[in-house]
Amino acid sequence: MNQGTILVLGASGLIGRFVTDDLRARGFRVVGVARKLSPAQKMGALDIELPILSLDPPALTRLLSEHEVDVVVNCLGVLQDGPGSDTNAVHRDFVGRLLQAIADSGRAIRLVHISIPGNADADRTAFAMTKREAERLIAASGIPRAILRPGFVVAPSAYGGSAMLRALAAFPLDLPAKEMATPFQPVAVEDISATIAWLAAREIDDAAVKAVSWDLMQSEPVTMAGVVKQFRRVFGTAGWPDITMPPFMLDLGARLGDLASALGWMPPLRSTAIAELRRGVRGDPSAWIAATGIAPKTLADAIGRHPATIQDVWFARLFPIKALIIASLVGFWLVSGFIALFVSYRAAAGILTAHNFPPALVDPVTTGTSLMDMSIGALIAFRRTAAIGLVAGIAASLGYMFGAAILTPDLWIEPLGALVKTGPAIVLMLVALLMLDDR
Repeated sequence: MNQGTILVLGASGLIGRFVTDDLRARGFRVVGVARKLSPAQKMGALDIELPILSLDPPALTRLLSEHEVDVVVNCLGVLQDGPGSDTNAVHRDFVGRLLQAIADSGRAIRLVHISIPGNADADRTAFAMTKREAERLIAASGIPRAILRPGFVVAPSAYGGSAMLRALAAFPLDLPAKEMATPFQPVAVEDISATIAWLAAREIDDAAVKAVSWDLMQSEPVTMAGVVKQFRRVFGTAGWPDITMPPFMLDLGARLGDLASALGWMPPLRSTAIAELRRGVRGDPSAWIAATGIAPKTLADAIGRHPATIQDVWFARLFPIKALIIASLVGFWLVSGFIALFVSYRAAAGILTAHNFPPALVDPVTTGTSLMDMSIGALIAFRRTAAIGLVAGIAASLGYMFGAAILTPDLWIEPLGALVKTGPAIVLMLVALLMLDDR
């Protein structure tokens, strides 16, 4: 039995993180590599942060040789093109360099590649087409390989589509009937990891697994409605009356998701996600089951037969609200600054004048604070600078409160309570700051 080193690429993702930890628990030596690991994921010396997608074949070859790698598990993937995400670069170009590195390493290495199920003739998105191009490159390479095509992955953690389905289950809201009726074959992430462990234990020259392509999913047919229904059972919302979303709202949500993606965010509701959802998730797991002897977990077993914990319920309820919080804060700062600078400038400046503010400073302070407010809104809008913007917004709000207490204390008893309302705004920004992490 081969118990060599396994290199997991994409060890911070939904599948990659679980596989890394699970294979270690099974006794394998696993090196987990990701572009960025969260503090909680840096659990050992073999969890490494590397700009993996920018490595050339010689650098990848050194990585394989330094760690004496016997199995490479490629879990890297992006849903849609956008800032920092390039489907061609991740799915096709990187795989080409990885194959070259494996060939140049002089080592007998098996590649386990995570792909997508479905008929290639039905591929329409850049996500699907580049995934399929990677499969063709791997098949032509001649190296020992296993292409795994998991269905909808059910895991203890939630990210992307799995988080979106949990959010649907936590509310009495269904997608349009056509989407809810699409095939949506699930697979437990434990079954993916068990398959990789089974492959890693096989000898590299075992002809039976030298070149395999398997669909990983439960055999019984399931629709998206069935998946959501099972989640609702554990969330305790199964008896709620359902409200069906009109189709135009789903398409509008996808367009808004694409806009958020252009700002660096990674919402699960984007045009590619909706296109893949409408295509459905289906496959034939019989070859996988026959070869490995693994009995796929049922949907009920994968999701769990016990009531959801309170942390699961909170996450599911707050997940869709996160977008509303960020959007409302962006609008709050941009609009308030715009109004003060362009719509009600005289009124804004008049507040300072009426409270005996030095005349020479009225215009600079009014203009400066308005521009500052708009800058804070712009910082929050972009994912890369959102944390900076939120901290700046909290600091600016506290500054306004303390400055008003000194210079214009009567504003605290102003009938509309403008300054009093600043406190809840600070709390909302703090909530947004604490919810920024996706994994």
